[in-house]
Amino acid sequence: MDSKLKTLLFLLFSIFAILPTSISFKQHPLDSLTAAEFSLVQTIVNESYPKPSNLSFHYVGLDEPDKAIVYSWLSNSSTKTPRRALVIARYNKQTHQIKVDLAKRSIVSDKVYEGNGFPLLNEDEQSAAANLVLEYEPFKASVKKRGLNLSSVVCSTSTVGWYGETESKRVLRIPCFYPEGTVNMYLRPIEGITIVVDLDKMKVTKYNDREIAPMPKPEPTEYRLSKLKPPFGPRLNSSATFPAGPGFKIEGNTVKWANWVLNVGFDVRVGTIISTASIYDLDMEKYRRVLYRGFISELFIPYQSPREGWYHITYFDNGEFGFGQTAVSLEPFNDCPANAVFMDGYYASKDGTPVKTPNAVCIFERHAGDIMWRHTETEMPGDTREVRPEASLVVRMVATVGNYDYILDWEFKPSGSIKLGVGLSGVLEVSPVEYTHIDEIKEDQYGTLVAENTIGINHDHFLNYYLDLDIDGSTNSFVKNNLITKRNTEFNTPRKSYWTVERETAKTELEARLKLDTKPIELAVVNPNKETKLGQPVGYRLLPGSVAGPLLGSDDYPQIRGGFTNYNVWVTPYNKSEKYAGGNFVDQSRGEDTLLTWTNRNREIENKDIVLWYTMGIHHIPCQEDFPVMPTVSGGFEIRPTNFFEYNPVLKVIPPEHIQWPNCTRKH
Repeated sequence: MDSKLKTLLFLLFSIFAILPTSISFKQHPLDSLTAAEFSLVQTIVNESYPKPSNLSFHYVGLDEPDKAIVYSWLSNSSTKTPRRALVIARYNKQTHQIKVDLAKRSIVSDKVYEGNGFPLLNEDEQSAAANLVLEYEPFKASVKKRGLNLSSVVCSTSTVGWYGETESKRVLRIPCFYPEGTVNMYLRPIEGITIVVDLDKMKVTKYNDREIAPMPKPEPTEYRLSKLKPPFGPRLNSSATFPAGPGFKIEGNTVKWANWVLNVGFDVRVGTIISTASIYDLDMEKYRRVLYRGFISELFIPYQSPREGWYHITYFDNGEFGFGQTAVSLEPFNDCPANAVFMDGYYASKDGTPVKTPNAVCIFERHAGDIMWRHTETEMPGDTREVRPEASLVVRMVATVGNYDYILDWEFKPSGSIKLGVGLSGVLEVSPVEYTHIDEIKEDQYGTLVAENTIGINHDHFLNYYLDLDIDGSTNSFVKNNLITKRNTEFNTPRKSYWTVERETAKTELEARLKLDTKPIELAVVNPNKETKLGQPVGYRLLPGSVAGPLLGSDDYPQIRGGFTNYNVWVTPYNKSEKYAGGNFVDQSRGEDTLLTWTNRNREIENKDIVLWYTMGIHHIPCQEDFPVMPTVSGGFEIRPTNFFEYNPVLKVIPPEHIQWPNCTRKH
């Protein structure tokens, strides 16, 4: 048989083997809503409001059932589970929280939200506001005054934040750009104009043309390969690999791989959600609980220019724009490798119609050439050597929120570890200036001169992860293992000091709040009711990555709203209504309903059903290499078994069969 035909048949076999062979599987109670369910929600809600209606949908997602019901279903899939949706809508300038029973095709409750803050912005109203400005006569005059071509102008949207106002209206600022000669619009901002649009009235309510700022040139901003000119960089070799048969199976939203089983969901606000992740224990011959529910609850990006036109740029990307709403279709072979399987994502448009994002999530096996474990007995005869290559399962999504692209990974390892990774790419947010060399700059520009007439503004990225760890059960505790230096006073040896571990169990929320740059410490979530044979409480430890904390003043308005960045680690008692570190209604929020305010109640967390919240941060000082598009900057952290297994859980892993490549010979 022809080798190309063999390869094609193998690929087809792999694809069909990965896909479910039937639709007989039962829907997981935490599966995200289907397109048909979105349409059903739209019908049910619309039928309950008068016609014509100014109703607009801002969030439609799963109203998850109680945890006890979910675990009961996992034990017995014949258990009846409710299937409900949560809808956040606007009607007559009020925010409604609506719960819909999909099985009964009825509304369970409809409550008006009376607090501060507004819901997620939907795409339709943002587009309408941006297009409104292009037809606004004073703006047309400002464009003409600058000698620009109106047909080349593109406008976007920016939230306004909160700066002490006693009353708030649903408004957006509208920044505009001039991408003539390039597609890289964010590097050609039209500055000096303040435009505010009232979303409820859909009209311009504030307009001020303050000054004419210089316009950066379009020539150095291009990044499309088809438009670039020689000389070119190195050509990358293909990384396509095809292991012997598929390594994972997908039934509905449930993924089974190696010793893991987990549910992969999609949500308009937080993007990818991982649920009911359990790992198989060979000795116990059963799956053991690790992670009940995990997602990125909020992303806070405060830019550091206090100038007019910039001071308000302090985005809360999840609560204002939505990671799921801004998710982009992943490109096979580039965003995801050749062995990836893709899932579509769905969310509701302004009128409730389901919107499909094809290939919103990809799942693949990673064979990166890393080592799972190894050892050589150099002192023993016979050259005993054992090596196991590392493999992992990756669940990936990319959210493009304006100028930034966020590459979001969940990586599961056979050892039981879960690595959470974030890659930052995309385009800088810049301010045009008259300077072409740093010697010309005499005052603070709040950033870096990355190209002629272009300042990349300093900023932060703070991502808060919601991690409802149920380690071998729902009742857990949070343990701080403090590393303490002690003097040697017990033994008559030359050693003067050593370090030891002093174990401390946090009893309340305030005891659990931690800044990780202060002292050496190891942190773990343990189940005090389950022990290993040696008497250790089973658990998972947190391995932080690079640590960063807020640098804004604690009394600054953006920091009041982003108080969840005050600490890297938080622990709360499980509460189904506490999902988002920045609060439920983030647009123009006032810091009254956040992770900081919840934990100030100082509730008990010892031997309770608890949630671990982890805030990772990156301070970004732009540099010239970030221009015109940024090479990916990566960060992340890991949660790893600690006394969860009786011994190394990958000791008995069978290495894959090796293909003998022509240029690969073993040397003795």
